[in-house]
Amino acid sequence: MKNVTKTDEAIVAGGCFWGVQYLLDQLSDVLLTEAGYTGGITDSPTYEDVCSHNTHHVEAVRVVFDAEKLSYETILKYFFEIHDPTQIDGQGPDIGSQYRSCIFYFDDHQKMCAVNVIQQLKELNCAIATTLKPVSTFWKAEEDHQHYYEKNKKVPYCHRYTKRF
Repeated sequence: MKNVTKTDEAIVAGGCFWGVQYLLDQLSDVLLTEAGYTGGITDSPTYEDVCSHNTHHVEAVRVVFDAEKLSYETILKYFFEIHDPTQIDGQGPDIGSQYRSCIFYFDDHQKMCAVNVIQQLKELNCAIATTLKPVSTFWKAEEDHQHYYEKNKKVPYCHRYTKRF
């Protein structure tokens, strides 16, 4: 990791974690991303467990970033521009509760920041389906799901950048 004096962390879910991770990795001053599962009721879920719809987890991405150069608000705004926050329980052709849009906040500052960004989108007439939840255990996904598109020399098929702000 670069020589950084202050880092912060965000956890977001916006459809298949492959595309979310790929696009978040493009953001300057993001130091680390991990694909994983959170928000569910099962310990140490696997991809197959989550796809069974019995664990209540979502596919999510944990982001560690340089907090001196990149703000949490900037990450959230970018997150809302790399997925469709109006789609319920899915993203593009990926349908299911594990693909729902959600922001997991660590503290009151992150929660209020998310509320404010969502309010800005609502003022732009976006019907936001994204939910807010306190952080719960983040389970890192299996290694074959980490940086999937880079490993397979592909690009996301259900995520694309859409300017919203």
